[in-house]
Amino acid sequence: MCYLRSAVEEYYTFAIEIAKKAGEILLDLYPRAHEIHYKGSINIVTEADLKSEGLIKRAIKEKYPDHNILAEESGLEGRYEGFKWIIDPLDGTTNFAHGFPWFCVSIALEVDGEICLGVVHNPIFKETFSALKGKGAFLNDRPIKVSKNEQMLKALLATGFPYNIHEQPEPVVSRFNKVLKLARGIRRAGSAALDLCYVACGRFDGFWEERLYPWDTAAGLLLVEEAGGMVTDFKGDPYSIYEKEILATNGLIHKAMIDILKIRDLQT
Repeated sequence: MCYLRSAVEEYYTFAIEIAKKAGEILLDLYPRAHEIHYKGSINIVTEADLKSEGLIKRAIKEKYPDHNILAEESGLEGRYEGFKWIIDPLDGTTNFAHGFPWFCVSIALEVDGEICLGVVHNPIFKETFSALKGKGAFLNDRPIKVSKNEQMLKALLATGFPYNIHEQPEPVVSRFNKVLKLARGIRRAGSAALDLCYVACGRFDGFWEERLYPWDTAAGLLLVEEAGGMVTDFKGDPYSIYEKEILATNGLIHKAMIDILKIRDLQT
């Protein structure tokens, strides 16, 4: 369990430091022309992803050589028991490549299968979201909480579309259409990690997305939970970062969102 690990707070401070250093790399490269490579038809990677990931991995290996690392661009490294750093060096790569200022660095630490800390750093806005298991969630070291809104009609929500949306638009589009009719508004900005942070600090009342990966949600999951929110899959079952559906809300609109997102209710 996280609370039995006396070094977790040391890891927490370390994660914040390296997230900010990686953010400096992104800021330096942001105004420049980018080297873009394709992992899929619309899924891209830039030199910034690779340089940010390289910095984070080198720092972890130097300080904690016996820890595993799961990173978006290089996969899983290490076969040790217990500790796994989960890294998204640039969440919002498409935004970054187009000069749209909505992207971040996301770092989480999983200990014996449990997310113990999460850090999401937005270098453009100079906002660092962080959470430590059992200790709360923070924005620039100030405590944050989820919203108190209880009504779907007053809810501002966030979502995202998977990279294979062109080949498999359903049921993503059907779910979007259903929510659109019942909420005050939906934002689709292109960074799941930041969307989760915005739920944690009350800017969004909820977020849902499918076909994500562990590095997209590991840090944000803990932020929402430590801020008093709720995170499940679309059926209301416990969420795992290794599954493909996430629903995160302030808890007060969670049941309503589950009722909307249930696949049996959709005309697909």
